[in-house]
Amino acid sequence: MATRVPDGRLTIGGFHPLTDQKLQIIPLGGLGEFGMNMMALRCGDDLIVIDAGSLFPGVELLGVDLVVPDITYLVENRKHIRGLILTHGHEDHIGATPYVLSQLDLPIYATRFTSALVRRKLKEHDLPKPPTIHTVELGDKISLGCFEIELIRVTHSIPDAAALAIKTPLGVILHTADFKIDPTPIDGQLFDLHALADYAQKGVLLLLSDSTNVNRPGFTPSEQAVRPRLEAIFHQTNNSLYFSCFSSSIHRVQQIVDLSAAAGRKIAFVGRSISEVSGLAQDLNLLNIPNGLLINPGDMAKLPRSQRTFLISGSQGEPLSALSRAAVGKHRHAQIDEGDTVVLSTRVIPGNEKAIYRMVDHLTRRGAEVLYGTMNPPIHVSGHASEEELKLVLNLLRPKYFVPVHGEYRQLSRHLQLSEHLKSNGLEASFLLESGDVLEIDSEGARHRESVPVGRVCIDSGTGDEILEEVVIRDRRHLSEFGVIVPIVALNRHTGKLESSPEIVTRGFVTSEDSPELLDGAADTVALTIEGSSEEEKTDWGVMEEKIRADLRRYIRRRTESRPLIIPVILEV
Repeated sequence: MATRVPDGRLTIGGFHPLTDQKLQIIPLGGLGEFGMNMMALRCGDDLIVIDAGSLFPGVELLGVDLVVPDITYLVENRKHIRGLILTHGHEDHIGATPYVLSQLDLPIYATRFTSALVRRKLKEHDLPKPPTIHTVELGDKISLGCFEIELIRVTHSIPDAAALAIKTPLGVILHTADFKIDPTPIDGQLFDLHALADYAQKGVLLLLSDSTNVNRPGFTPSEQAVRPRLEAIFHQTNNSLYFSCFSSSIHRVQQIVDLSAAAGRKIAFVGRSISEVSGLAQDLNLLNIPNGLLINPGDMAKLPRSQRTFLISGSQGEPLSALSRAAVGKHRHAQIDEGDTVVLSTRVIPGNEKAIYRMVDHLTRRGAEVLYGTMNPPIHVSGHASEEELKLVLNLLRPKYFVPVHGEYRQLSRHLQLSEHLKSNGLEASFLLESGDVLEIDSEGARHRESVPVGRVCIDSGTGDEILEEVVIRDRRHLSEFGVIVPIVALNRHTGKLESSPEIVTRGFVTSEDSPELLDGAADTVALTIEGSSEEEKTDWGVMEEKIRADLRRYIRRRTESRPLIIPVILEV
């Protein structure tokens, strides 16, 4: 069974086919939240899905490794799904793909690098049948039922990212996916604004646009903006250099490779993710490493420290990552010494602050210089469009309808405000949707319809990708906050009388200095509960356990205002 966190919305039961002259836009994740990006589009008997993303859990989801969207709606309507289109290879867009394929047999369409990342991910999962993955090029068109989808090149922080122009019987839906408008991309592949302009001339029915950075004024800096800071680091450092960035940030990796070559340094990849993803990028000619520059991490110790550059996994302080282990001197190849420089060339993902700063503390104790956070020139730039770029796309496309996507409610709301000026220039309506909402469009206009079931599915990879029930997570959270009390009683099987005084065992239950008195009182409460029970009750262990639990809960609540988990144990003597 799946862990599902319902949000109280109305649901559509079953699939009632639309006419070809009706469209439905159905976000299943990613609107009103960061991550879990997934969008369904319906036309006639046909349904397509855009992206299948995951998110990393917050601290409140104890023991959960991954959170993916609830796909109940897709499972119920599986026979109408024509395909899954992936816009790019970030985890918040492909991370749920194994979970989707474990329940649905559907073809996947993705560009080269995205396909390679998905295939790598699927190797780690035992799927019911081999997946069907179609690798397509930017500029290709895909026909799926009522839909014809063209993949348009956009610039982002990962290669092969695509926006989608989706032709339908009612008009074109333009889905930007994640993007920024980089005028000087590292690979020279510019955002295809000409393709957007061509669609604008023909008319855009609906624009779905990324809202992640809407609260940032101006334009997002080019990836080239990090080069001055990186060059200065290479010029100023005479010891080993350690760079940590997201493994999919191939353009960042390329800059570090180029600067290492210019500085006469060798380079080594340390950590599974950075090694494997960089290898995929090399195979696809998306990453160029000169012959002889890349060496085995184990051979780095043979070189002078001034000739060593490490690209190492673990920028977010993940406990078992290569950088976290190196920070405490527990990595056999990455030995960080006094005078070395460690550069965290990433943003701090919200929720990871404590882990990252703890790792930085360890690195600093080892005498390393650690560079992270906001700098000028920067060591990291975003891959998402800021306010002026979002305005540019709105003004270029001038859609009939507009829906902001990818962001929490405040981002979606702000993006909606940016579109208001277009209401005198062709925009008929903007809609603020959240995951589960349904927007329907036909010849008479656009409107909200009944919602579909959405929620979260929590996965514990430590138990073989087992899906956790909400009650398990609730119990874990309860234990972490209040602890547990185990009253142990021995009852005579014939008379139902206590054979000895109840014993109270606690774990994680913090009490005041009078805890011995508190626990003696707890034992007395349990004894009184048993003595006050009828002979019939004493022969029913289930009834007795519940009575002990209820009375002890009231006693503890009255004395401490705490709510520990109480697990009675009755021993039959």
